[in-house]
Amino acid sequence: MAPRSPISTLIEIAEKDTDEAAKRLGKAIRSHEETEKKLSLLLQYRDDYAHRFQDGAAKGLSASQYTNFLSFIGKLDSAIEGQRQIVKDAEHKIKLAKTTWQESEKKRLSYDTLHNRAQHSLQRKEAKLDQKQTDEHAARAFFYKR
Repeated sequence: MAPRSPISTLIEIAEKDTDEAAKRLGKAIRSHEETEKKLSLLLQYRDDYAHRFQDGAAKGLSASQYTNFLSFIGKLDSAIEGQRQIVKDAEHKIKLAKTTWQESEKKRLSYDTLHNRAQHSLQRKEAKLDQKQTDEHAARAFFYKR
């Protein structure tokens, strides 16, 4: 087995970092989707409750029922605002996770580029050596034929 080069080790580490960053990004995206679903449910529930309030108001409500409706709608509005903040926080986490993933991927690609350059340089050296040996062999063969 050929010895591992330091750049190969760096590439392996960078690949693991990139994979972990991608997993964190995926988790952040799923979390954001869940927070948006909860916000959507709260908004739908608030709309439904507002319609119930309007229907009740059209039929006539007592003062306590009216107060209860308004109080509950206020609580729903507070919950909606809180959920909107949670959605914003989740969006921020996505941006951070995406930036981290992009940086990890950039590092991995730069290591790959360095490795490829080193491999290409090694191949050129080997090709020159092969050419030199072929030239020497041809020169000897020519010299001995004379």
